[in-house]
Amino acid sequence: MAAEDRAPVNEYERQPVPEKAWLGFGSFVGQYAGEHTAGTELMIGPLFVAAGVSAFNLVVGLFLGNLLAVLSWLFLTAPIATRARLTLYYQLEKICGRNLVVLYNLANGVMFCFLAGSMVTVSATALGVWFKFPMPGLNDFYPNSVGWVIAVVGLGALIAVVAAGGYNFVARIANYAAPWMVLVFIAFGLIGLKDFLVTTGTQVHSAGQLWELCRTTIWKGGDPLPGQVKFTFWHVMFFAWFCNMAMHIGMSDLTVFRYARKTWYGVASAAGMYLGHYLAWIAASILYALQLHRDPSHTDVLPGPLANSACGIAGILCVIVAGWTTANPTIYRAGLAFQAILPRASRFKVTLVTGMIAAVAGAFPAIAMKLLGFVAIYGMILMPMGAVAFVDFWLARRAGIRQYYAEASGDTFNWAAALAWFITLAVCIWLVQSGRTQIFFVSLPGWFVAASLYLAFSKIYQKQETRPAH
Repeated sequence: MAAEDRAPVNEYERQPVPEKAWLGFGSFVGQYAGEHTAGTELMIGPLFVAAGVSAFNLVVGLFLGNLLAVLSWLFLTAPIATRARLTLYYQLEKICGRNLVVLYNLANGVMFCFLAGSMVTVSATALGVWFKFPMPGLNDFYPNSVGWVIAVVGLGALIAVVAAGGYNFVARIANYAAPWMVLVFIAFGLIGLKDFLVTTGTQVHSAGQLWELCRTTIWKGGDPLPGQVKFTFWHVMFFAWFCNMAMHIGMSDLTVFRYARKTWYGVASAAGMYLGHYLAWIAASILYALQLHRDPSHTDVLPGPLANSACGIAGILCVIVAGWTTANPTIYRAGLAFQAILPRASRFKVTLVTGMIAAVAGAFPAIAMKLLGFVAIYGMILMPMGAVAFVDFWLARRAGIRQYYAEASGDTFNWAAALAWFITLAVCIWLVQSGRTQIFFVSLPGWFVAASLYLAFSKIYQKQETRPAH
């Protein structure tokens, strides 16, 4: 008999989390700090520089965008999570019906696998420093060496085992690693600034002089690198807000905050946003700007070598561990999505298989190298169902429609939810493909479209379903 069958980890996939399993505030601070102060920050930070961002746009845009993200977790996700205490997947099943949720969970799980794969990609670049195998460049799509594939698959297998241990195990790993990782990321920024001063021969004696260095030498604005989109203030702010859209506005972190004792624990997300998506992105962008300053032709975005150039072995270890702590909860979420499709399957085994899918995806560097665009697409795809969950929980009764309609009616495919999802995606894709807006901006109006459509279609659909036969 397998170990997981003798002593299974109860993750309450199809029932509310009982009070005995609720967790304190510290668990969420550690989890968010560990997940978002991560190896991918050493990928995203440099991509801002590659996108030709200016100093003001980066510093102020990130501050406001991350604030909006924290408020989204606090006021949208956490209140529903601590009242219903259900995974998003089971909550949607009660709203949308089993058959529609299978489609959603498949899309959700696949997108999470790709995202986790990019995190494995980041960790593998640290192994490349030690073992000297060729690593991919900024515009590479396919793996370019056997060593690279072995490194990614090996790390992915190890991460999958940890994720399969359950949420408490994932949170414990993050709590142990987060404080040390934050210190290393601070060191990245300070060492990068020091090396900039040495390389340029600049002396800084005031905040004004430091800002001038940032504005004229580090984040200069100007044209993006070939193949990259030019980033303005609005790009930075909306990216910081929506890079985790699937988790907060899209409601995937109902699965995480269902364990929280209090609704206000949503503010724990600030530990990840301002340590990771602010401090760490800025620190990583400094290292990449220094690389370009020294050699403008050296455009490769490789977190391992960047970290090694700043902090040596400590930097390499930070990249490995940071990728690990980010991929763990992502694979955990993906495993829950797939396990919801196959509820009788062992969650432990499903998560292991999910982790290996992520490892295979991570061997293809295109996802990580185009991470800015990928997370925008992934948020857009999952966002409409977050709007459906929000409307169903808060507005259904006020609007005169039945809450948890599929559960109440026995319907296995709620066409109101399906049409809201499909039409919203079609509108968003049309807006992007027609050039009317960019992928970074389309999800905000898309949420309101999805919410409005679900309300309107529910009124029509539920009325027809309940109409007496003649």
